[in-house]
Amino acid sequence: YPAGFVYIFLGLYYATGRGTDIRLAQYLFAGLYLLNLLLVFRIYCRTNKVPPYVFFFMCCASYRIHSIFVLRLFNDPVAMAILFLAINLFLEERWSWGCLLFSLAVSVKMNILLFAPGLLFLLLQQFGLLGCIPKLCICALLQVILGLPFLLVNPVGYLTRSFDLGRQFQFKWTVNWRFLPEEVFQNRVFHVMLLLAHLAGLGLFALHRWHRSKESILALLKDPAERKHPLPCLSLNASAQIVFVLFSSNFLGVCCSRSLHYQFYVWYFHTLPYLLWCTPTAKLAHMPKVLLLGVIELCWNTYPSTVCSSLSLHICHGLILLQLWYGTAPPLVPHTPPPSRRPAAISKKAQ
Repeated sequence: YPAGFVYIFLGLYYATGRGTDIRLAQYLFAGLYLLNLLLVFRIYCRTNKVPPYVFFFMCCASYRIHSIFVLRLFNDPVAMAILFLAINLFLEERWSWGCLLFSLAVSVKMNILLFAPGLLFLLLQQFGLLGCIPKLCICALLQVILGLPFLLVNPVGYLTRSFDLGRQFQFKWTVNWRFLPEEVFQNRVFHVMLLLAHLAGLGLFALHRWHRSKESILALLKDPAERKHPLPCLSLNASAQIVFVLFSSNFLGVCCSRSLHYQFYVWYFHTLPYLLWCTPTAKLAHMPKVLLLGVIELCWNTYPSTVCSSLSLHICHGLILLQLWYGTAPPLVPHTPPPSRRPAAISKKAQ
């Protein structure tokens, strides 16, 4: 794991009597769970997209999430709590501080990089190419500072093991690919296909769903002041756009992951209500969305995973992707025909 994980869990190690006071550790993670909910609720309040009753399911209906936080004490919840704090800062237009905390979250668990394509798009949208470079330098500099004790001793070992993009997962723990033969699951060609699907999905969403301006997407490279359609002040719609870009970027990565283990559920659990309700919803369409949340929860609570549970999870992910694609299509601009001469002549005669 990266250096941030080492520092945080070393602090927990000493705070719990060298790992002997398990009850205190669980209390600390219960506090982290409540803080995480507070940060998530604040994001949802800023966007005003999700009906209030959905928060009950987020708080009370997930045995797996409670287990990940309080029973297992994984580092995934720590990384996600820091990420949600960073998103809150992005919504407050504190982009530098947000980038700092985003990088800190990456230093705890590498899965936060799934949000990175969306963040890069937002930085280009807000600052242009030259303006986003200092923000990216903040992210890189923090990684260097945190990893310096390890980089000075064994830089190659630290980088290859902390950010191991070619890691081989064990088939017995997979939640999403159980329906495949193990030899296909471990095949490098399959991994490359998933990577290509991920990149294609990001490209399509960036071109047709994230980019809402009439200008070419290459206009993002310009300074915002030089664009034909400058960005408006941060409003409710702009806040919703920031959250949509980040959450959908992460969700595309989850859908194309080479393997999802049980603790990985926290990577996207708190974003699912937003992804389901960010599109216009008729009254009768609420129940299918709640049902979709329930089926996903059942898939993650099936241990060990089965062919049925893994297939069901992919079907649910596919339905959410379809809704995101068709439900967030840019509105058609109505064609206004040129004014005819007859009304003009009549008005002139009336004068």
